[in-house]
Amino acid sequence: MNIFEKIIGSFDDKREWKAMKARVKDLPSEYRNAYKAIEKYLSACGGLTDWKDISRIFGSILDLFEEGAAQGRKVTELTGENVADFCDELMKDANTWTNKYRTKLNDTIHRG
Repeated sequence: MNIFEKIIGSFDDKREWKAMKARVKDLPSEYRNAYKAIEKYLSACGGLTDWKDISRIFGSILDLFEEGAAQGRKVTELTGENVADFCDELMKDANTWTNKYRTKLNDTIHRG
């Protein structure tokens, strides 16, 4: 991967992201608003660093929301009442800036 792809992402990544954003626009308003709130939360708190994680997490949320909307279910029936916990669970195995900083801190301290 060259420096430009690291900074702005690859063309395929951008295309996939735009396709996901188009799917969001097709969601009913309750789901669309929830998705945007989750996206904001994950951007602010999650600090996802890997496109594969980003794609997996947001793609999973979209799949879940599309299915829930088709069944006429409420968002919280899918996420649970504590939506932040739902988001944190999705991110538990993802690469985040926090994880990178924790690893760096521990490595620095252990090297002495």
